[in-house]
Amino acid sequence: MSGFHSTYPGGRDTARAMLGGLRTVPALADRYSDLVALDSLEDLVHVPVMFKEDLNIALDHLQPRAHEGATWMFQSGGTTGSPQLGFAPSGLYMSEVHDQWKPIGPDDLFVNGWSAGRMWGGHYLVSAYADLTGCTGIGLGAVGRAEYDAWLDFFAKRRVTSFGGAPSTLRQLFGHARETGVKLPDLRTVLWLGEGWHPQLDEDIPAVAPNARRWGLYGSTETWVIATNTPDCPDDTWHPLPSQLVHIGPDQLIDFTSLKPHGLNPVLRYQTGDAGEWVVCRCGEPGPALRLLGRRDGIVLFRGFGLDVDATIGDLSVQPGVSRIQLRMTTFETRLDHLEILVVPARDAASDLAERLRAHILSGGFGPGVLFQNDPSSFEVRLIDAAITNERTGKSANLIRLKDES
Repeated sequence: MSGFHSTYPGGRDTARAMLGGLRTVPALADRYSDLVALDSLEDLVHVPVMFKEDLNIALDHLQPRAHEGATWMFQSGGTTGSPQLGFAPSGLYMSEVHDQWKPIGPDDLFVNGWSAGRMWGGHYLVSAYADLTGCTGIGLGAVGRAEYDAWLDFFAKRRVTSFGGAPSTLRQLFGHARETGVKLPDLRTVLWLGEGWHPQLDEDIPAVAPNARRWGLYGSTETWVIATNTPDCPDDTWHPLPSQLVHIGPDQLIDFTSLKPHGLNPVLRYQTGDAGEWVVCRCGEPGPALRLLGRRDGIVLFRGFGLDVDATIGDLSVQPGVSRIQLRMTTFETRLDHLEILVVPARDAASDLAERLRAHILSGGFGPGVLFQNDPSSFEVRLIDAAITNERTGKSANLIRLKDES
């Protein structure tokens, strides 16, 4: 047995249809040409894994369209170049999520704090879910720190029962509320997706909203929602949706196959770079649960944004006056992460090198530029004499990660 097993109705036929579609993509046809027809899902073991580049090529050729309603296209960030894309029909497949995961209902007043616009999917994904719950919703979107006091006062007066956002957004809002003594006694649920849970929230949220508990979703723009998490689950442990075929391969790397009968993205053994293992969840739900172990593809999460380390360094290394680039990311216990771009100048580098590199980063329409435009204090460019190396091995890494517990 290969581990490719699912009881989802019509799963084999969906996988077969995706394989047939991928064979029509000229740039990908050769890799799938020698595969026999899928007699069972176990035959997926013979199908090569696909990556973002492969999926983008397939989507560009197939141009998927929804059977009913609009076809929505969203961006998945992470590189300094063009965005990675994902397609979904109206509703964004959230009916299946609602069947399995019910943190809010008709009596809730829910605030959607994910950023809207710019082809980002989180805000609209959760709005589609809220429609199914029958709740009363507020499409707040992103707010600046100067607005926190007014909105927190509004939440308290309106007796908001549920708030959702990326953990980096939640850290800022609840951290500010705790510092200023705000209490939200009516808040019962905190929804999160887009990045890993941060342990500081386990201190801030009870201080502000002692009755609130966390509920999480895991997935990507390409795969859509893969799995759910409840307050009774560890924050790194997830229960896959029936339509998501999850397989753990070599080096614990996960690949995903979407068995949705009307899925638009041809997600057939799609590898996101996440690693994981099967565990028994303490919540008591039967069947194996997926424990995430982090990313292993050079992409790291920085303030909720997928930062492609190699692509970022490659982009900056070709700028005039640059000899070497390193990234140094510091994670703090009580505040948001900070990124330093360490630059070894070339001999002929101009005196304004740091300023020019910073301007270049902030001018980007996609990738890190989007994040840094909204929060320019989150990073700095520093000139250094030599690359930082490991004293024992003499090697110098592209990314240096530090943890500051102060």
